[in-house]
Amino acid sequence: MNIPHITATANPELAARLERAIANKTKPPGSLGALEGIARQLGLIQQTVDVALRQPAIIVFAADHGVVDEGISAYPQSVTWQMVENFLAGGAAINVFARQSGCALQVVDAGVNHVFGARPGLVDRKVGHGTANFARQAAMSRADCEAALEHGMLLAAGLKGNVVGFGEMGIGNTTAAAALMHKLTGVPVAECVGAGTGLSPEGVRHKQRVIEAAVALHAPASEPLDILATFGGYEIAMIAGAMLKAAERRMVLLIDGFIVTSALLVAARLQPAILDYCVFSHCSDEAGHRRMLAHFDARPLLNLGLRLGEGTGCALALPLLGAAAAFLREMATFESAQVSDKQ
Repeated sequence: MNIPHITATANPELAARLERAIANKTKPPGSLGALEGIARQLGLIQQTVDVALRQPAIIVFAADHGVVDEGISAYPQSVTWQMVENFLAGGAAINVFARQSGCALQVVDAGVNHVFGARPGLVDRKVGHGTANFARQAAMSRADCEAALEHGMLLAAGLKGNVVGFGEMGIGNTTAAAALMHKLTGVPVAECVGAGTGLSPEGVRHKQRVIEAAVALHAPASEPLDILATFGGYEIAMIAGAMLKAAERRMVLLIDGFIVTSALLVAARLQPAILDYCVFSHCSDEAGHRRMLAHFDARPLLNLGLRLGEGTGCALALPLLGAAAAFLREMATFESAQVSDKQ
């Protein structure tokens, strides 16, 4: 398959102009903290000092996971399709936060084990009715994995704005994400697994044992797309594809929590320059996410103890992204405001 080519944002001349623009604003140097770094990043992504956010969108990808057969979730698989219904009715946390942030929301059936039929507001890109149980066999065939990636690319290609956040829903997907994390970073499985939707300590230990046995079963999987097909999910693959295409289009990528960051692990192995386009919205309370962020040397905007998924961290971080763009574009300089600069 054709993987989108992503161009690094490095541009010394533009970087110097951005530094001067930020330094000339009516404030002490560095006093806007992380917002100054975001403003620089936006400028390099958009190739201008006159940055702006246009028509931000969040895409929530939903799919089921066969590994739930191993008893690794506190909730039954049916919750996936029930939560999709909640998204469509506008009642989930992501609906509330997206409305609050003025952000468009798309809900995608990437592979839910349920027949929805034609539904207003639901984008049907179902590759299968949930993945296979990766404790017994590969989660996806290579062909289905590539189909999911391509669906994600096409969805990102159709976006009209320049900012996209990624969310997910899928009972069992923290188990898939932990397996991907272990295989792609080398972090021990025990440091990748967490409580997910609310497992007991013994439940977490059981999840760890399931992943360790699956890793041993599928030991030959070492290339990124083989790892994704073996341990991932349709929604994770679709997110990775959408990330790659969005970065190729020089969009800002808002990264949510543990599962979405596992998709980025795959995308970054395929195209390392994608990290130039990523804004990490928050640090999840899921155990492995902090270690994922450390792997990327990432500085998340928020640390609120979230572990819901759905793209909620993206929606909450979006106003901060807007603030970074606005201060760079609108804030007065010392000269224009006739304010004395630092001596």
